Amino acid sequence: MNKLHALRDVLRAFLMLGLTSFGGPVAHLGYFRREFVQRRGWLSEAQYAELVALCQFLPGPASSQVGFALGMTRAGLAGGLLAWLAFTLPSAALLVAFASATDAFAGPLGQSLIHGLKLTAVAVVAHAVSGMATTLCPDRARAGIALLALTMVSLAPSTAAQIAAITLGAGLGLWCCKGLQREISGDAPGALSHRAGLVCLGLFAALLASLPVLAQVYPQHAVQLFEAFYRAGALVFGGGHVVLPLLESSVVGQGWVDASTFVSGYGAAQAIPGPLFTFSAYLGAVDSQLGGLGGAALALCAIFLPGVLILLGTLPFWNALRAHPRAIPLMAGANAAVVGILAATLYDPIWTSAIGRPQDLVVAAGGFVMLGAWRAPAWQVVATCCVATIALDLLV
Repeated sequence: MNKLHALRDVLRAFLMLGLTSFGGPVAHLGYFRREFVQRRGWLSEAQYAELVALCQFLPGPASSQVGFALGMTRAGLAGGLLAWLAFTLPSAALLVAFASATDAFAGPLGQSLIHGLKLTAVAVVAHAVSGMATTLCPDRARAGIALLALTMVSLAPSTAAQIAAITLGAGLGLWCCKGLQREISGDAPGALSHRAGLVCLGLFAALLASLPVLAQVYPQHAVQLFEAFYRAGALVFGGGHVVLPLLESSVVGQGWVDASTFVSGYGAAQAIPGPLFTFSAYLGAVDSQLGGLGGAALALCAIFLPGVLILLGTLPFWNALRAHPRAIPLMAGANAAVVGILAATLYDPIWTSAIGRPQDLVVAAGGFVMLGAWRAPAWQVVATCCVATIALDLLV
């Protein structure tokens, strides 16, 4: 396959996902698995699970980092950049547009639509968990590791607990999965050399250390804005909702955005597809000093840049680690832990925030059947769940 055709594949797949991937980062991982593991076969189930495990360890938006790496799998570094653009820009554009229409989802119809999107996320994540459990937890040992990870994350829901569960799962895999044959084939999607990887890691650290100094020496607002959003993207693990306190302390605490406008934008971010980190585009657009498309672009690039740099810097060394014989049981245990973490997240916050009545369960179950038994495309599941939820709300 030539490079142009591969790039076209990346653009088409990720643009559709950018327009239809509702439900937050865990749901995005479910969409990715269905599209690139099951439907397109770009990588195996085990390769996908280890990529998810790696991105959970790294700072930045985990689902966007997985998407970037999937684009690299198909078309190298250009494919990774194109995947990020196609997955990110639809939601960023919607949020910039919302900056001038903050009451769009305040009414009953808007709330029903948001509820339908939450029910879609229940179906997507449940489908991903069931499929990954079948493949990655086929024996008692790995099922036990998944159960242990689920317990840890359920009893202590935090990013630290997720990292600890994956670490413990990898350690248990070394002990109880010794007899496994090699399940992971091929390289991880790392298009850079070791030297280029070190340059990316150095740039990540250098920007994190120097930008605060630069913002003090040259107190232009554009520099301060870039520093604040870069710091938020560099210091958050898992991404999504975890980044909100850092963003609020930066933009609201310094008077760049008022509290009411911040909360309104966050509400809108729940109702659109794509990564929650695109909330940064909204904040840049409503910034009191810069604002507009320039502010949106600057904030968007700044918050995603550290996650991309550290992913590019880590992947070349990840390939070397995977080649070690002990990596087979280690990754088997880590993959099983990822299944447990996804199962815990399926319950809280996805299930608990969406299922509040018997009708909700019916809609979510219908979406699950559409994905699994009927193999319907994601956009049809999104549309069906939303229309059904709106109709049920009108009948009540």
